[in-house]
Amino acid sequence: MPEPIRMSRRSRVAAWTVLCAAGLAATAELNASSAPDPQPEKSVSAECAERIADIETQLAKAEQEGKGDGVLVFSRVQVGTEDDCRDDLRNHFRGDQ
Repeated sequence: MPEPIRMSRRSRVAAWTVLCAAGLAATAELNASSAPDPQPEKSVSAECAERIADIETQLAKAEQEGKGDGVLVFSRVQVGTEDDCRDDLRNHFRGDQ
């Protein structure tokens, strides 16, 4: 059986250092390339924009009347419609827009 190639301790440490550095560089490159692309801003439909404007008006009216610290509840959600504006309302009032 042939004798294995003997390496000094320094050579082994240097080889492991090079392999670790290459692995870290490859990982960083993969993480940078797999970052999701920013989503283009979706436009709000006319119906949703109207609902948002109506809610904003009611909030302003409640604040003028001194009821700005309370909670307003709206029950205009139309279940089963294609455009129920749920996501648009959530994004708008969360401050995402």
